[in-house]
Amino acid sequence: MGEHGLTLPPFFAELVPVVERELESRLSLPGAPPRLVEAMRYAVLGGGKRLRPVMTLLACRLVSGEIVPALPAAAALEMIHAYSLVHDDLPSMDDDDMRRGRPTTHRRFGEAMAILTGDALQTLAFRTLADTDADDGRLSDMLRTLSESAGAGGMVGGQVLDIDGSASDAGELDALHSAKTGALFRAAVALGATAGGASEEDLARLDEYASSFGIVFQISDDLLDVEGDPQKTGRYRGSDSDAGRSTYPAILGVAESRSRMHDALEKGIDCLSDYGSGADELGDLLRFAAYREG
Repeated sequence: MGEHGLTLPPFFAELVPVVERELESRLSLPGAPPRLVEAMRYAVLGGGKRLRPVMTLLACRLVSGEIVPALPAAAALEMIHAYSLVHDDLPSMDDDDMRRGRPTTHRRFGEAMAILTGDALQTLAFRTLADTDADDGRLSDMLRTLSESAGAGGMVGGQVLDIDGSASDAGELDALHSAKTGALFRAAVALGATAGGASEEDLARLDEYASSFGIVFQISDDLLDVEGDPQKTGRYRGSDSDAGRSTYPAILGVAESRSRMHDALEKGIDCLSDYGSGADELGDLLRFAAYREG
């Protein structure tokens, strides 16, 4: 298989339907206003690769041999991701009209309902994670992981950095994306591994993998904005630069950005070496993040 245009690894066909069923069941909310439930389901069940919940399930399977213990965590993380997209798309943020080929949530349901949809998904995420069948210590760790990764020092903090102004150098861009994008990938691995009973050594090693994954994913995304096929990426070339966003190619150039991505890819694969063939799925996921087409 060549390095470019990788298709989804085969385990997606196994795991994504599991994630979808878990999300579907969690979004049955008797007693809640039907319009709100409709908007929440629209925001969450409207497609997407499900990279983060799949990563959560793979991390759990790596350390425990099964995925069931991590199902609440996988669903919770995807709810956090979905809520962040709903709020990102708002007129006061990125002001986007379309996502995944459909009108954004605020265009479909109105701005006020979109804000409340994001709020409801965030709180439902923690309610869902609380259903994890784990001892109090592990569950406490998982709740802390999700709150820190999604909050002021993680995803939301990264959004603030993005709003406050464009990064002027690679260091500032690293800091922005480590929080805005990378924090949830690190949470995905930590939640899955913790649900599976991982050791501290496992958690440290897998956190390094997830950090590399975040770098690879973001640089690949930036390269797709410059070189990708709009029919496959769902956006026109140069949309990020046209919107005034700082990107790795804009700051480092395409060649240096690709070299940096390759270095992070190799580092991430190396973090998995002690697991042998048991970590092949996480390795394939990392390669897909680097060389996907959209």
